[in-house]
Amino acid sequence: MDILETHAYDRRQKRNTSCALFLSLLPFFLAAALYFYLWTPEFPASVTLAGVKAAPVLILAVTVLSWSGSQSVLGVAGGLVFSAVGDCCLVWPDYFLHGMGAFAVAHLLYSLSFLTSRYATYSSSSWSRFLYLILLVVAGGFYTYIYPFLKTDPRAEILVPAVGVYVALITLMGTLAARTRHSLTLLGSLSFMLSDMSLALQVFHVMPPIKHGHIVVMVTYYLAQLLIAAGDIKATETRDDFSKWKRS
Repeated sequence: MDILETHAYDRRQKRNTSCALFLSLLPFFLAAALYFYLWTPEFPASVTLAGVKAAPVLILAVTVLSWSGSQSVLGVAGGLVFSAVGDCCLVWPDYFLHGMGAFAVAHLLYSLSFLTSRYATYSSSSWSRFLYLILLVVAGGFYTYIYPFLKTDPRAEILVPAVGVYVALITLMGTLAARTRHSLTLLGSLSFMLSDMSLALQVFHVMPPIKHGHIVVMVTYYLAQLLIAAGDIKATETRDDFSKWKRS
């Protein structure tokens, strides 16, 4: 009977935690909705646009910090802050390289977080090795595909190696996310890669302009950040539950 009561209590606790997490994420959904409501192709680059664009990610950073604690400053919370900096930079095309640099730091911080003990790691299986191979092939193939377009850019001397390094970093982040075997974290990293690929195809004029291209980029981007943030919070909960089990 005690075991049954304990199990029921744990289920109630997890249900309450899930409800609390959803409520804490409501400001993110509202901020993201506000961005899509206000943004139009004719909206001029401005500090206001930068602030509205970065607000959802900054809210996620505060949420992760409140749930995961100061340990996330050099992890997912810090990566979200640098992502917000990148969001602001990309509002102005002249600061594209600066924005890419900020996102590169974000991917490094995400990668460092995925290597910590908060994320359970497992020995490599044939499935995980196959996924690693797919990520490497897709990333390498994509860079090879856009390389001729990078060479024609006026900033090619800097852009070609910079994009190469960036592709390597986001691929590393995706590989380490797969290593954790946290579904939210993995889906978030894949969504991030998809968002960046969509952005690169448009920014480097690889394909004709798409009517809703910007919406595709931002929806997959916000989704990626949401999943990575939620995955970090869940990883903290799992670690705490495991610690309690060991002490019992």
